[in-house]
Amino acid sequence: MTAPTGDAATAEGVPESRQPLRSLLGVLLLIAIIWQLPHGRTLLYPLSLLATCAHELGHGLTALLLGAHFESFALHADGSGVALWRGKPGRLDSALIAAGGLLAPSIAGSLLLMLSRWPRLARALLALIGGSLLLVVALWAHNLFGILFLLCAALSFLLAALWLSERGATFVLRLTAAILCLSWLQDVDYMFSASASIDGLPHASDTAIMAQALWLPYWFWGGVIATVSFAILALGLWFAVRPSRP
Repeated sequence: MTAPTGDAATAEGVPESRQPLRSLLGVLLLIAIIWQLPHGRTLLYPLSLLATCAHELGHGLTALLLGAHFESFALHADGSGVALWRGKPGRLDSALIAAGGLLAPSIAGSLLLMLSRWPRLARALLALIGGSLLLVVALWAHNLFGILFLLCAALSFLLAALWLSERGATFVLRLTAAILCLSWLQDVDYMFSASASIDGLPHASDTAIMAQALWLPYWFWGGVIATVSFAILALGLWFAVRPSRP
């Protein structure tokens, strides 16, 4: 009996080239579903905190790239967070900083998915993530809970880079990438809302800030962010699992 002449087949009849895609889609789907459950953020508490970190750092780092001053970052035990920045940006820059919290994590996650195509890089990338979190603690972390969480997360990534096998490190890298790509889904209602509560005080949502700067309603910009985020994720997935050329 001969094997198929196309993709190599496993014992279950699933082509090997499709197995990574199935695993990635399974992880993405599971995270997305759980985050939409009534207590989904609690069920995935550490992952939810990591997603909040990515969101707020997206704001701060976007502000920094646009010439503003990224002052501090705080993460709270209830899963909320805030990035404080100072500057006098124009309307477009204000909109970009607001969008940065929603899009920057997806861009970073998609890039990690692409790099996970080369398993030999996985340990180095996990170590880089751990080191980056330590840098965040040193430069911007503002409150005790945020500092403790970031230190624990950084230590976890560094230990994973040191102890895990290449296959295990690749799985952790892809899980991290999935969390980043889907971070905006943990509060999808926030993205399609005009306001949000931070420390018990009402604030304009990111999409409302974009609407104020660029006109058109907040729900329009929520749709734009969702569409772009899915496109970024699809690009990362496609590159991560596309067959290698012989």
